[in-house]
Amino acid sequence: MASLEWVSRPVLHQPTAVIAFEGWGDAGESSSQAALAFLSHVDSELVAIIDPDEHFDFQVRRPIVELDSSGVRDISWPRNEIHHLRVEGRDVLVIVGEEPHYRWKTFTGDLVDALAGLGVTRAITMGAFIGQVAHTLPVPLVGSATMPDTLSMHDLLPSGYEGPTGIVGVLNHVLGQAGIDVISVWAAVPHYLSNQEYPPGTEALAIKAAELAGISLDIGDLTTATRHFLSTVDEAIEGNDELLRYVERLEQDADEEDEQSDRLVAEIEDFLRDQR
Repeated sequence: MASLEWVSRPVLHQPTAVIAFEGWGDAGESSSQAALAFLSHVDSELVAIIDPDEHFDFQVRRPIVELDSSGVRDISWPRNEIHHLRVEGRDVLVIVGEEPHYRWKTFTGDLVDALAGLGVTRAITMGAFIGQVAHTLPVPLVGSATMPDTLSMHDLLPSGYEGPTGIVGVLNHVLGQAGIDVISVWAAVPHYLSNQEYPPGTEALAIKAAELAGISLDIGDLTTATRHFLSTVDEAIEGNDELLRYVERLEQDADEEDEQSDRLVAEIEDFLRDQR
């Protein structure tokens, strides 16, 4: 594994992997923040890192200069990391990082080899797309899986998307080829709020990922952030009659459950195609 560097090699029992990437397919930073939420609420250890040198164009994603509290200068590089945490007797691996620019086959191959070597039996990948949905309603979640029957069991709308894909789509495929059960969950983010962090999407994905991993997380701070965000949005649009009417139309559209399901699946497919 040329680009993957081990920090520790824990002995795990049938761990589940939770995976998300910043960048493409991370509307409102919902999926990347949901993965980070696992690390924020449970003690974890760093297991491995993927060297960014082989996978990033540093003129596109430049390293960041940072100063610590004593004024010492350091460089922060793009990172992709594997962390281990143990919750309620279950081993969980959390993979966080950024979608790479180069050598996707090597990147996903190294990552899947590492996860298989650690004994991963199920992987939960996450993403977020821009949709025609209202912030006043529960966040819709769309899914795909190596075993499609599991989607209805977890109240996920199925997607039969075909077309251009990102690193999550490639990773899903490689994980499945390695015999690992994969469930991919995508949250719909209101298009009129997609240019900022979207806490409701983060909370919804974190809750669903924990459910799929068979664990519970204390995410009270995510719930508080969601309530504060929604309250702020409601106050901001209170005097905007045009936007209020638009949100009401989105709510009315959502009343037709079957039509909403078809529309959301079409929207995630359009979103993925438009990201080429």
